Amino acid sequence: MFDLKKQIRTLYITGILGNLSITGAWVAILSARGFSLVQIGFAETIFHITSLICEIPSGMFADMYGRKKMLVISNIMAVTGDLIMGLTSGFAGVCLAMPFHAMNYNFASGSGDALAFDSMKSVKKEAGFERYVSTQSVIYRVASGLSTLCAGLALLIGYRAAYLISAAMGLLTLVFTFSLKEIRVKDEEGDPDENRQRRSDTGRGSWRNVFKALISYFTDSILFLMKNKKASALMFLNSFVGAVDILLLFFLESKLQDAGLTAKYLGIGLFIMQMGGVVGSKLILKAEKVRYVIVFFVCVSGVIAGVLLEHSAIVWLMVFGGFISSMSDDAIQIRTDAKLNGMFPSEQRATLISISSFTFSVIMIVMSPLAGYFFSIW
Repeated sequence: MFDLKKQIRTLYITGILGNLSITGAWVAILSARGFSLVQIGFAETIFHITSLICEIPSGMFADMYGRKKMLVISNIMAVTGDLIMGLTSGFAGVCLAMPFHAMNYNFASGSGDALAFDSMKSVKKEAGFERYVSTQSVIYRVASGLSTLCAGLALLIGYRAAYLISAAMGLLTLVFTFSLKEIRVKDEEGDPDENRQRRSDTGRGSWRNVFKALISYFTDSILFLMKNKKASALMFLNSFVGAVDILLLFFLESKLQDAGLTAKYLGIGLFIMQMGGVVGSKLILKAEKVRYVIVFFVCVSGVIAGVLLEHSAIVWLMVFGGFISSMSDDAIQIRTDAKLNGMFPSEQRATLISISSFTFSVIMIVMSPLAGYFFSIW
């Protein structure tokens, strides 16, 4: 008999291990190794190019071959990237590792949430998905905050030891991932025979069949979004709000120091801002009966307030602004994720989540230089 509690608990454990990293402040680590900002920027470009190329196909592979399999591949990519980073010393090694780290995020993106939602749906408990997303958001924020605080430790023990420790944690995550159970849910409105045949064709090993299946999944997903304008609008608006929050927090790292916060206390300030997401993740669960449009406008107002408080040049107000923005972003993210997953057909769930992530990446690429200019003159 399928044990939903064990499945969700295992997803939480892999979420903790996957997000808690001693090498989270990778820019600081590369800088300490002597690489220039130009080199670091080039490495980040490789990361984002790989991410854009692989984001949607990774979601389609998850729908075709199984979400658990893609989570396993994600773990393997993370370990491979960490080993390359830890065992090489030149810039070529950094460039080689970046695609593996990007694919780690790509193959995990959508797969975990899709597996969780379908696991709940299989026992008619999908109403608990919003609470699941909230808990995963708390895990992400706390783990990211702790990883930021670990930056000093990584620099103290050296990049080789730090990345080898990270690789060991990746292997531990892989062990737990293998214990997950693959779940397939049939949608009433879908054609299970057609979907089963499509998965069967891809399993025959023909690259032609795989390519045809990829095109089919992508086409079906785009047609779904064209017919469901509400889902498309939710994807775009949620991605836009998230991009503003992330860019605000990113530029606050520099702006806080300009306002007088010393490097010694910067990590604490960043950690406090991350904790805003934890508060938002819990508050949204208390607003179950509040209409989405009201939640959206309240959260947008919170992000705008964060941007305005950044302009105060007063450290504690700037940190408070980042806290409010982070809180608002996580709240709207959780409510939107739950709403979108309820709209998505099960057979295309991971693909559509990946398209949502792809939308966010494109918005980030467009907005990043604009935000850089805005915060330089603001």
